[in-house]
Amino acid sequence: MSFQTLSRLSSWLLGDRTSQGLTLSVLLTTLLLSGCADTRYYWQSVTGHLAVMQAARSIDHWLANDQTATPLHQRLALAQSIRQFSVTELRLPDNASYKRFADLRRPYVVWNVVAAPESSLTLKTWCFPVAGCVGYRGYFEEADARALAAELQEQGLEVSVYGVPAYSTLGWMNWAGGDPILNTFVNYPDAELARMIFHELAHQVEYVRDDTVFNESFASAVERLGAAQWLAMRGTPEARVAYAQLDRRRAQFRKLTRDTRQRLGQIYASNGPQVLLNIGQLAMKRIAMSDFRLAYGELKKEWGGYSGYDAWVAQANNAAFAAQAAYDDLVPGFEALFVRQGRDWQRFYDAVRQLAKRSASERGKLLKQMALEQHLG
Repeated sequence: MSFQTLSRLSSWLLGDRTSQGLTLSVLLTTLLLSGCADTRYYWQSVTGHLAVMQAARSIDHWLANDQTATPLHQRLALAQSIRQFSVTELRLPDNASYKRFADLRRPYVVWNVVAAPESSLTLKTWCFPVAGCVGYRGYFEEADARALAAELQEQGLEVSVYGVPAYSTLGWMNWAGGDPILNTFVNYPDAELARMIFHELAHQVEYVRDDTVFNESFASAVERLGAAQWLAMRGTPEARVAYAQLDRRRAQFRKLTRDTRQRLGQIYASNGPQVLLNIGQLAMKRIAMSDFRLAYGELKKEWGGYSGYDAWVAQANNAAFAAQAAYDDLVPGFEALFVRQGRDWQRFYDAVRQLAKRSASERGKLLKQMALEQHLG
């Protein structure tokens, strides 16, 4: 996930005195032109991000502090090792990000709101001055996210609210300490911690305005490929076993949700220009959702009762399915591109940057074609 706009605004607020007049003028102009609702939103974004930055201290500080609990000391030492691996082996940016730690004393750093019509898997988008248009709106207070969700539901949209453990400022805040490791994910299993760091750093390699699917699929591909390499080179036998089990469940759940998305998409495709579903389509949608939950129940039995996806399934709707698609749909294409580049990370990033210069439809088509060719062997 990326929060480029708030990082730019934070940069303005924290700017040096020589540019303070200009930056405050730009900030005030942006807020005034945005209207009252947007002004409140940008303000909570800026103040929320600044609170995260101010809570962070260098990992070296935490490791040298005798008061740091042993479990946290061990997790931060691991995070430090993963961060170094990201540079030396994955060629991810070597900068200030993920070299500090902050305990926010809450389970998530932000809460995202996503929304979609009852007859579509296309996310509602929100547009920002710098980051462009994205298919989510993030809040540092859960109550604010829930309030927006209620408004959108009143408009007839299907809405999902979910907690986010980390976000990327795309490198814009590295001068001020960078994005920190957070309590919201530091205790993840070893390989999952590595995935999180790799994913968020990937956003600093390439970010395309107005293309959430491209951005998130690229970062997801980096996290998956990078985690596999980290496990092979640095992971303990216990970490490999734990990851294999977790990743098998994740793959099975992804397939189930992907199949359900395709089924829903076929139902909606027959809708033509109509905004609302007819009685027959509503019945087919209900059956598809019922079948999804029944199939999930069977997966849970196979998993011995593992309940990690229960919350997601409980609120599954068009918005939730569409949001997940952003992180999944183009991943096979990026993985195929990685293979085409000889599994060389720098060549891969260069190829991604070249893709980013094309139109959204063209790069999406190329990635899907590469995925198909890779699948066919």
